[in-house]
Amino acid sequence: MDIRPVLFVNGFLLLVLAAAMGFPAVVDLRADDGDWKVFAVSAMATGFVALALVFGARPKGRPSLTPRQAFMLPVIAWLLTATFAALPFAFSTLRLSPTDALFEAMSGLTTTGATVIIGLDKAPKGILLWRALLNWLGGEGIIIMAVVILPLLRIGGMQVFRMESSDKTDKIKPRITQVATAITLIYAAFTALTAVAFWAAGMGRFDAVCHAMAAVSTGGFSTSDANLAHWNTAVQWVAIFAMLVGGSSFTLWIGPWKNWRPKVLDDAQTHWYLMFLGAFAGVLALWQWAVNDMSPGVALRHAAFSVTSVVTTTGFVSTNYSAWGGFAHVVFFVLLFIGGCTGSPAGGVKIFRWELLFAMAGIHLKRLLHPHGIFVIHYNQRPIGQAVLDSVLGFVVMYFFTFAAFALALTMVGVDLVTALSGSASALGNVGPGVGSTIGPMGSYRGLPEAAKWILSFEMMLGRLELFTVAVLFSRSYWRE
Repeated sequence: MDIRPVLFVNGFLLLVLAAAMGFPAVVDLRADDGDWKVFAVSAMATGFVALALVFGARPKGRPSLTPRQAFMLPVIAWLLTATFAALPFAFSTLRLSPTDALFEAMSGLTTTGATVIIGLDKAPKGILLWRALLNWLGGEGIIIMAVVILPLLRIGGMQVFRMESSDKTDKIKPRITQVATAITLIYAAFTALTAVAFWAAGMGRFDAVCHAMAAVSTGGFSTSDANLAHWNTAVQWVAIFAMLVGGSSFTLWIGPWKNWRPKVLDDAQTHWYLMFLGAFAGVLALWQWAVNDMSPGVALRHAAFSVTSVVTTTGFVSTNYSAWGGFAHVVFFVLLFIGGCTGSPAGGVKIFRWELLFAMAGIHLKRLLHPHGIFVIHYNQRPIGQAVLDSVLGFVVMYFFTFAAFALALTMVGVDLVTALSGSASALGNVGPGVGSTIGPMGSYRGLPEAAKWILSFEMMLGRLELFTVAVLFSRSYWRE
């Protein structure tokens, strides 16, 4: 198989990464912090490799990707970008080990938000900005992948979201370019609006920019060890709405608006998304008020914040919900598997698949009562074919099998049961915090064994790339001519 087109595209991705390193370099230079040299050298090294790939792997004629190359492209992309993104972490004043540096970089680019860094309040601004940029760039890459690549590969029912044109003479490449550009613009606009809102709510300008990038990308990296608990109530409410937007489908925000009403508000997936959030937030708010004697307003704010953070897989924290008791622990463990909307940077199983799973369960009950009945599942008033339903079922089975396998692997390297279960679920769903005292909302992944960090880093990428994109590379048929 010719991998030159894959390396060629990855060369451009590394060029973007190298250019992004210039922003923290300038911030550190202005702050008279020596780490600016680390970012500058890292940018030059990344740029050199990027140019070597662009010019050395340039295919003959117009670059195009076959389905096999399309499977390989995102896997190589995340491995290469995470490797080079780890350089500033390894050589800055933080002096992270290679394992910790790669873990932090992979966590940022997959928008997981799990961190091994302690002392964020005193960390160099360049490193803090770099973490936010990794979240932001990774989030945009995920949206583009979900819109362009996954539907064509028919992974997990994503073929439902394949771009269609009523005019068969239209070429798909210009359409893809237009959609990618529109998504980038709306993504940047939401980020800018969120940054202004954070600043107006009481954050400093630098913190507002970093948290805006982390919120809209559902990445969850913060500039404080206390996360969003470090700031006031207004900031936390802004974060709730920013995470809501980040977990919604960006492809619907760019669709045509009717009577100043965005298409996203009429989408079935959005309705289920808001229903999940409202139901779980209401239950936990009631629990906190009735059982833990928290005032109604505070209970609602922390419940809404925490549920939105976990469901959208952002991972921001406003309070230590590990102290809410066993019932809350179980609820948050369940929420680790929900995920945001398709077409968003959020991870997890995704609302769309849960919607179809519940519909399939309902159809099964109807068939028990009416064996000869004919029932069709619809999504947004369109019938869903059996191939899509089979794809969704296959994905969900693979998802939970992968979760169990990686949880077992974590226990084999010395991780306790609760940390292994929640850590595997969190990494696979790209959530960030798990459950318990070790990696819970106020915990850190720093104390985990090195082997556990490598396992979790791979699982983050596996979850981010929707499992089958990676799994197919390990099949013999993939490599046969």
